[in-house]
Amino acid sequence: MTEERVERVLAEVHDEFGMIRVLEVADYRFLEFGEAIEQSCVFTADPSWLEYDYTRAMLIGALCHAAPESALFLGLGAGTLTQACLKFLPLEDVEAIELRPDVPRLAIEYMGLDDDPRLYIRIGDALELLDSAEPADLIFVDLYTDVGPGVGHLAWGFLENCQKRLNPGGWLVINQWATDDGKPLGAALLRGLYHRHYWELPVKEGNVILIVPADLEQDLDMPGLVARAEALAPRLGYSLQSLIKDIRPAT
Repeated sequence: MTEERVERVLAEVHDEFGMIRVLEVADYRFLEFGEAIEQSCVFTADPSWLEYDYTRAMLIGALCHAAPESALFLGLGAGTLTQACLKFLPLEDVEAIELRPDVPRLAIEYMGLDDDPRLYIRIGDALELLDSAEPADLIFVDLYTDVGPGVGHLAWGFLENCQKRLNPGGWLVINQWATDDGKPLGAALLRGLYHRHYWELPVKEGNVILIVPADLEQDLDMPGLVARAEALAPRLGYSLQSLIKDIRPAT
């Protein structure tokens, strides 16, 4: 017999966008928006543990940079990816922009988000605040609501500006929905916007992570990426190699 899944509600708040709830099930805590739309999952014993393939794939996007010093997260959620990047990358300066004020508060209170002096969290709409963010070596776009990707995921000007805010040699990592044929949502727009010069990493949760370089001269150093991932594996507690082999050029 399997153990019954006992769900405890640790917190529930309502804001202008709807409901946010924190649930605990065994060793995990979940941040949910709306009617049971899971946004983030945290392994309580180690908040930097990345449970899902899509978050591991976004970390792979970060490892495309040999030595990133700054990162910008557009969408914070429970902050697991932010935690992992702060722990495993040589970052000195990290900014996160989160739409809903309760999200960072709940993440710190219940989801193990560290009050790290390198992390600066701003509340507001990423589409409006992007221009006032510092340029960064890594930019992550993960703007999901309780009904799916936020408008930024298909907004030409915003996605273009994300790439423009990268430092030379930087990488933009986008958590994009996949369509039924396995292509990223808005594939035609993305191909035109980034001149087909990016890489895709499809994951089993039904997302495609886009890995976009700062400019057309910049290539993906696959041997370097593999070496950095291998060196990190003992500290991570898992290997990224099975995901890395799924990286493909723009479809």
